[in-house]
Amino acid sequence: MSIQTETLTCRRGQVGLITLDRPQALNALSTETLNALNACLDDWADHPDIHAVVLRGGGDKGFCAGGDIRELYHDMQKGDPAQTATAYFSNEYRLDHKLHRFPKPVICWAHGIIMGGGLGLLAASRYRVITPDARMAMPEVTIGLFPDVGSGWFLNRMPGSLSLFMGLTGARLNATDALREGLADFALAHTDQDTLLDRLRDIDWTGNVIADDNRLHQLLTTVTNERPATLPESQLALHEQAIARIARRGSLTDIVDAILERESDDGWWQQARSNLANGCPMTPWLVWEHLHRGLQLSLAEVFRMELIMAVRCCEKADFREGIRARVIDKDQSPRWQHASVPEVPRDAVDAFFESPWAEDEHPLADLEG
Repeated sequence: MSIQTETLTCRRGQVGLITLDRPQALNALSTETLNALNACLDDWADHPDIHAVVLRGGGDKGFCAGGDIRELYHDMQKGDPAQTATAYFSNEYRLDHKLHRFPKPVICWAHGIIMGGGLGLLAASRYRVITPDARMAMPEVTIGLFPDVGSGWFLNRMPGSLSLFMGLTGARLNATDALREGLADFALAHTDQDTLLDRLRDIDWTGNVIADDNRLHQLLTTVTNERPATLPESQLALHEQAIARIARRGSLTDIVDAILERESDDGWWQQARSNLANGCPMTPWLVWEHLHRGLQLSLAEVFRMELIMAVRCCEKADFREGIRARVIDKDQSPRWQHASVPEVPRDAVDAFFESPWAEDEHPLADLEG
């Protein structure tokens, strides 16, 4: 099984517990995992005795490394890439949307590696609890995709210009950075997970969503205050002002040039700059357009836009080449379609936003809100 589920019996009512159970693959979201998560949440949304849900990852290394791009690559190689992409990404985005709109509180307990689709799950949850070893990023620039899973919604709600920088560079944020930038709500030591679950069992759930949500918020606040986690120093704080200055350059090409030209002895900045320098030249344009267009869209509209973009990415060569070079052959030498960001034609960028479906035939046309 790709997930494990159980119910915690409380003083009154129950809490549903979901554990991503593919630790050997860093809990990557395979088709089987997505199907199981969707089915479980559908069941628990209407279950009269389930009053809240906890989502966590199995194993010691991380909550979720993102989508299972190895599985996706092989499926695209065997069949039609557009059909494969439509099936996979519509399933994933439907799950993310479901979490955003879930009728009961969802606590996501995220430790270690939280990348791509894993960050999408965390961002979609009502309460986002991370551990001190959390390392999160949207690293799609390295494989020729773009930050998806609703990032056109949640990245646009971050303060300042970090959303653009994260998308362009795949920069990693630690636990302190995540709390600082609003990507997490609480931090607890990994060893405090059982304590939290025990305290959840002590709740007398009422079945009134608002009252239960208030009770849960108070519990999380209390446990965090009682058991403060020891957090790392912020990596981002050293570079926030520089990132803000760079973002004011105006044009994407000027911003990219400024990031690549800025020197720093800090390994965090060097890795972010290297990701951009060696990443897919198309991705920065997709990040730029995606974030700008997302500002005017509802959550459901963001997911519909992202599905169009994801299908177009799978039709093009860059994404498959990025997976081949980074994950399959691991030669780390992808052959991108364009040599640099300035050389990407405008019409090539626009093509990623042209829907292959009529509006009423979009696979996510039924999403609301």
